[in-house]
Amino acid sequence: MRTILITGCSSGFGLETARHFLAQGWTVIATMRTPKPDLLPTSDRLTILPLDVTDPDSIAAAVAAAGEIDVLVNNAGIGWLNAVEGTPMPIVRDIFETNTFGTIAMIQAVLPQFRARRAGVIINVTSSVTLKTYDLLSVYTASKAAVNALTEVMALELAPFGIRSHVVLPGQAPGTAFGANARERIMQAGGFPEPYTEMVQGVFARMSAGTDEDKTQAEDVVAAIWRVATDPTASIRQIGRAHV
Repeated sequence: MRTILITGCSSGFGLETARHFLAQGWTVIATMRTPKPDLLPTSDRLTILPLDVTDPDSIAAAVAAAGEIDVLVNNAGIGWLNAVEGTPMPIVRDIFETNTFGTIAMIQAVLPQFRARRAGVIINVTSSVTLKTYDLLSVYTASKAAVNALTEVMALELAPFGIRSHVVLPGQAPGTAFGANARERIMQAGGFPEPYTEMVQGVFARMSAGTDEDKTQAEDVVAAIWRVATDPTASIRQIGRAHV
């Protein structure tokens, strides 16, 4: 029976990925900052663990409690939407601590066991905004683009040890908490700089255009993660829907 550890399972892609792999008979280690046992079906193949990917002690405790795993999905992340000028440096550091450094820390924590077994799959969830530039997403895009580059170079480093490294790139997903969480952080940080008002209006108009069916759904991302986890011939990059 194969085991998968998924970060950021309290909502969105992480939660739906945990549900899918559990339904397919896998052992699932679902992690979240604040564990919520009622989010997932009760199962003897499910373990819910607390995990803050920005805290080394939390990472060490979660990986130790998880034991031997076959697949790591780095899904935990935070969103942000603002111009560089409107992004305070503490926010920049927070975004990179979670989206970039937290991903690297999780990979470092599981690599010793993967290397010892000469097997394992690492799946990093980033964003399709890294494939096409969009205004007001500079800092967020940078944090995710760094993970794309990391993943592709790491794939070369780890191939001799039988370890696969992949990136899954979702597009704009109305079913996730990304937008609401980002807006809350933006308001707490003072909102958008006034000179960018017209740009902000255009961005929000673009984001609200179209129907949800045209955008990335959770099942698109789950399917991509499943494909990578179960198909040794899967390409390094997996894109659900490119709409953002």
